[in-house]
Amino acid sequence: MTNSNQRNSSLNDLRQEIDKIDRELVELISNRARCAQAVAEVKKAEVKAAASEPTKATTASTDIVYYRPEREAQVLRKVMAYNEEIDGPLTNEEMARLFREIMSACLALEQPIKVAFLGPEGTFTHQAVGKHFGHSAVPVPMNAIDEVFREVEAGAVHYGVVPVENSTEGVVTHTLDSFINSNINICGEVVLRIHHNLLVSDVTNIDKISRIYSHPQSLAQCRKWLDQHYPNAERVPVSSNAEAALRIKGEWNSAAIAGMTASDLYGLHAIEKNIEDAPDNSTRFLVIGTQSVPACGQDKTSLVVSVRNKPGALHYILEPFHRLGVDLTRLQSRPSRSSVWNYIFFIDIQGHQHDENVAAALIEVADASAELKVLGSYPTGVL
Repeated sequence: MTNSNQRNSSLNDLRQEIDKIDRELVELISNRARCAQAVAEVKKAEVKAAASEPTKATTASTDIVYYRPEREAQVLRKVMAYNEEIDGPLTNEEMARLFREIMSACLALEQPIKVAFLGPEGTFTHQAVGKHFGHSAVPVPMNAIDEVFREVEAGAVHYGVVPVENSTEGVVTHTLDSFINSNINICGEVVLRIHHNLLVSDVTNIDKISRIYSHPQSLAQCRKWLDQHYPNAERVPVSSNAEAALRIKGEWNSAAIAGMTASDLYGLHAIEKNIEDAPDNSTRFLVIGTQSVPACGQDKTSLVVSVRNKPGALHYILEPFHRLGVDLTRLQSRPSRSSVWNYIFFIDIQGHQHDENVAAALIEVADASAELKVLGSYPTGVL
């Protein structure tokens, strides 16, 4: 047998093995989907049984909770641990992303999850929805952050995704302010690496670009790159990167700065990728909903604390966390709307509000503050 024939034989054997594995994967994924459907039926039966018992009907919720953030986080971490054990060729993150999509499709069989986000379609918040919930979720674009909160509170959608802070631009004050007068819970978080790309349409004359559209933050995050490559181009701020992408479809001399989600959605082409000045540029998003999330073992808790205007006020708020071994991961101040020179503090801590040391710290903080509001405990972001 010639070397060529040996190679062809080897390739054919490998392809047959891949076909066999693919069939097994289809069977296993289908079995997992059937289990998800069975879980839905069990949940429906439990709610129906509880509603039929007079002693339980007044206290039991008739709402079936299909999406459990703590359970999903546990499953994804197990998948990453399994991948580590077998020393698989895919990274832990890639394996978790594959399973996220499988879980998303299975969850859609139980109930399609509707998720409101700061629109329009094609924004980084839209991309964060896909990263956290998978692409079988139903994204619902909103025009403003407070509209996302209202849709969740009204029950029009199951969850919302809102930006809360960027590594280079700081906090999103509209999101923080929306939490103050809302009863919404934080159910999860997702951190998205922000990659900006220079996009053009089919009608763009690349050599004649004289106008570049983007959101003001994106323009700021690419300022040095623009100074070097397009110093004479007009920089036009718009309400979102998705709007920038839409605008250039009919302009031959314009380009847009946006993510690849917008590029794919609106049929554009990236002539330059990853043009952000800071390579570690990331945005953290919060998942909001109406449910309280049980502990999963790797949790965060977010708080709003109002302090009185007196010497040492902040010290008395923070000291219990230090003494009881609770790690603070974020502290952000905002002026109080109810009183001049009073401040409220948004605090993120490691741990769940029902953990023994966290619960003890919260009791002391409540005594030392004018007001304490727990915004929610939720799994630390897996991806």
